[in-house]
Amino acid sequence: MGESLGRIARHLGAPTPAALTQLFDRWEELVGAAVGAHARPVSLARGVLVVAVDEPAWAAQLRWLESDLLRRFDLHLGAGVVRGITVRVRPR
Repeated sequence: MGESLGRIARHLGAPTPAALTQLFDRWEELVGAAVGAHARPVSLARGVLVVAVDEPAWAAQLRWLESDLLRRFDLHLGAGVVRGITVRVRPR
């Protein structure tokens, strides 16, 4: 069943359930404690990860770190699961 859902998800442009679970469950490990304290993943569709940050300065920081974060995501989640990051400022 899980394999079938994974194929359907990929066909619809969504990540596999395993990749999505890892992204949300291991967020702080993937991005580091400092970033994890100020940013949280909101959604992932068609390779674009939407991240909410609590201050504009953290939005700038994530944009600056994007290429490094994409490399980490490729390594831990699989190549191309996250191809881009969109950052939104949403105070907690």
